Order: sequence, then structure tokens, then C-alpha cells
Amino acid sequence: MCPTSSRLPSFPVADSLQIQLEENRTGFRPGERIRGRAEWSLDAAPAKVAIHLCWFTRGKGTTDTEVVEEKTLENVAPRGQGTFDFRAPDQPYSFSGGLISLIWAVELVIEPGDNCERMEITIGPEAKEIDLTATTAEESAAQLPSPRVI
Repeated sequence: MCPTSSRLPSFPVADSLQIQLEENRTGFRPGERIRGRAEWSLDAAPAKVAIHLCWFTRGKGTTDTEVVEEKTLENVAPRGQGTFDFRAPDQPYSFSGGLISLIWAVELVIEPGDNCERMEITIGPEAKEIDLTATTAEESAAQLPSPRVI
């Protein structure tokens, strides 16, 4: 799994990794197909090339991560490409809250070493992230019980 912090290292990297999602889509509803292509160009043949569908948390506290599905590519050369086809799981949904967010991603992971490329995506009922911080006055009023006359 890629590090959850910003892209490290900051020095130039000779290797080239790229993820391209079909139709450049980044938002998916549960059950929809997440399809695309991963490409790499390395100095030497890797021991393993894998494509992950995963989620991780970002925010306060401990970072949680889970690889939900992995596709391992066979007989890989220093330069190559592979396709992936994952089904968006029913849960958990992508969300942002005041303290924590849950982010889905497709990752291209090269082993050995720490070469990794991540493409963040969203999985939710409307193919959008659920925003737990957005509460408008109208939403607040809708949640209040109706007044009762005694």
C-alpha cells in the first residue's frame, strides 16, 4: 500500500508509474465497475507488480487502511502495462468529517522497494463523497421535531 502522506520522496525518481481510469472517471456508485490501465517504466524488472483497490483514513488519530482487492500481474518486464477491473464495494462510503476522512484509491505497487502510484477515487450512493461537515440551516431545521400544541 502507498504511504498515506504526501508523495515521498521529494527528490527526482527515474521510474515512471501511471494509472489511467476508464473515461477519466473518479466517482463510482457501489456495484459499478472501476476499470483502467496501469503503466510502468523501471530501471530493472520488478519482482512483483500489483494493482490495489483500497481505502485509507486521513485525519486525527491512527490511520486505518485496507486493501479490498488486488490484481497481481504475471511475468512483468521493466516496462509494461496491465489492465484492471474492480467492482466498487457496497461499503464503506467515501466521507469527509471534521476529524477524519475515508478515501478510496486505486494503487500501482512495485516490489521490491517503495515505488507506488495512487489515484484517489470516490465511492458513494451518488458517486460522491459524503460530507459530514455540511449542515445548512435548512438541513438543521428539517432534523428538528415539529412543534406540538398541548
